[in-house]
Amino acid sequence: MKRFLYILSLLAVVLASCKTRTNTSTVDRSVAQLKSFYFAKNDSMPGLAKAVFTIEERNDTGLVWNKDSMLYGTSIKRVVPRFIFAATPSAAYLTMADSIVQLTGYDTLDFTKTPIYLTIRSADKSNTKIYRMNVTVHHADPDLYTWTELSSGVLGYSDCDQRVVEVGDDFIMLMSTGYSMRAYRSADGTMWSDLGAMNGLPKGTRVRQIISDGSKLYYAQDSSVYTSTDIINWTETKMNRPVHTMLLYWNKQAWALVTNDDNMYELAYTDGQELTLSGLVPGSEFPISDFATVCFLSSSLRERAMILGGFAENGRALNCRWNLEYSTHIKENNGYRLQDYSQDRQDFKGFTGISVVYYNNSLLLFGGVDDKAKYLGRDIFVSTNEGITWTKADSTKNRLPESYQARQKLSAIVRDNNIYIFGGEDSEQTYSDAYKGRLNSIDW
Repeated sequence: MKRFLYILSLLAVVLASCKTRTNTSTVDRSVAQLKSFYFAKNDSMPGLAKAVFTIEERNDTGLVWNKDSMLYGTSIKRVVPRFIFAATPSAAYLTMADSIVQLTGYDTLDFTKTPIYLTIRSADKSNTKIYRMNVTVHHADPDLYTWTELSSGVLGYSDCDQRVVEVGDDFIMLMSTGYSMRAYRSADGTMWSDLGAMNGLPKGTRVRQIISDGSKLYYAQDSSVYTSTDIINWTETKMNRPVHTMLLYWNKQAWALVTNDDNMYELAYTDGQELTLSGLVPGSEFPISDFATVCFLSSSLRERAMILGGFAENGRALNCRWNLEYSTHIKENNGYRLQDYSQDRQDFKGFTGISVVYYNNSLLLFGGVDDKAKYLGRDIFVSTNEGITWTKADSTKNRLPESYQARQKLSAIVRDNNIYIFGGEDSEQTYSDAYKGRLNSIDW
């Protein structure tokens, strides 16, 4: 009896299975649908086979398109398209700009002849589906930087000290002639408004050493730290030790170079009211002026900052690259570490008046003069290994425009995947122009 019931059960499963296959076959004959599309491999165009296409089913005409455009220079004039259908169609053909092509599976076609439509007719000829084919290739070189001039000049002074910082959503240009200090505001680097004279800063203020945390400005001189929340009015706070200069705003702290109790340089951080010594004591030849700073998140996901070049207290142009790092895994100095890369990598020249930004996972160095007072012109230097080694950028891909004059002491800022360069000076004049650069593929 049990054997008989087992046979009946097995027979029921087999019949059910046959019924399902029969129904599927019946449905398939009426289906007109594209399931997959790609280009056959072509060794001379490796980007073809890597292109991923999305198929959007719509009530009327469907859409086939590649979300990520194929690499610049990829040719689609002679390609072999591959189509996978939900069921074998009775007919499938492409309607192109100048012809109709019945698909054989071996067709070599020109996909630049747009618009292109794919028509599928079901096996029983009861249904027809049309898809529009959109194949996109980047028309711009992804490695090319595009530079444009935003403003030819803001200031009416030929000899002054100037710097641009960010405050809120604005660029702020700070200027000092030695007798007066003014501030200018711009939302995009194109149009600027005069905010007026700055009050409360000491005589001899070097505006290039003013730093910003995004909402508050800091400046240090002698044993005082000056702060401002409205750009114009400044408040002085006396400190308990000499403060040589503000260095940078990094890891949610404003950092300064001070003299500690042993009469040695030490890095300290401040909220503008008091100084906290970090325990980081650099050598005697640490830059005190005309250095560059840059902050970024390292490949190991550690907060990092670099202080590059500049003049030592004895007036020597430095080739230093001080690396400032924070990690919870660093046990000493509350998680901070300071290293001088120039100790074992001295191929970096002595530069002063440079500006450095972190962009597209690389450090880019602009402007400045070398240790022989030679201007760098429109050359841009690049480090792809976080400041260890540096090379000149490919001038066919990334070079400042002809209107840009060789200079030092410029300001460089990255915002919204754009690089902004402001002002600077040479031996004859002060610049207050503005340029914007962008890598074509930065947001592809």
